[in-house]
Amino acid sequence: MKFWLLPTLACAVFAQDRYEIGADIGYGWYRDGTIYGAGVSAQAGIRNRFAAGIDLGWEFSDYVSAQFSYLYHDGHPFLQTPSTKVDIQGNSDALTIEGLFHFARRGRRLRPFVAGGAGAKEYVIAGPEPFPQPLPQIASLTENDVWKVVYSVGGGVTYLLRPHLLLRGEFRDYLTTFDRQEIVPAPHNTARGIFEQFTPLFGVSYTF
Repeated sequence: MKFWLLPTLACAVFAQDRYEIGADIGYGWYRDGTIYGAGVSAQAGIRNRFAAGIDLGWEFSDYVSAQFSYLYHDGHPFLQTPSTKVDIQGNSDALTIEGLFHFARRGRRLRPFVAGGAGAKEYVIAGPEPFPQPLPQIASLTENDVWKVVYSVGGGVTYLLRPHLLLRGEFRDYLTTFDRQEIVPAPHNTARGIFEQFTPLFGVSYTF
């Protein structure tokens, strides 16, 4: 009898797991940095543009789940002073693994949650370098693609529209260090600040 009991218990445990696949769209705006030189400075960062992504979730308890997320952001690097503005075409791809804590049990129609995690973010350059560089005494925009460690924090709410179909709204903050490989300070200049991508997202998910 005990030989039948173990498979039965295992099936019961795994039957409690729920999986989720979804897509979302939103807008990412940045808290940018500053590059300081001898008597000069320039704002440096990423332009605010649309964002879109996919989420793959594993809900292994009533209140806790894990999630893999991919997020594309269409913003591109820039340098700006009161008299000069220059961009280089680019975008970013963020890959994160996050833990989610839900404030309502699984199965409830409305479920607020908080989330946090980490991963990798690639800043990709798609366009040519500006020629000539308009602010060489402060910094230059280059064609270097770069990967950064990224941290993600945020929260939101899901709404069970009907069985297996969720609507989702959330706010995420993606944080990386200053991108000195694409926005290269001139010799003896200093780049300060971190890149924060504040991103509200709205989406739909299917659970099974």
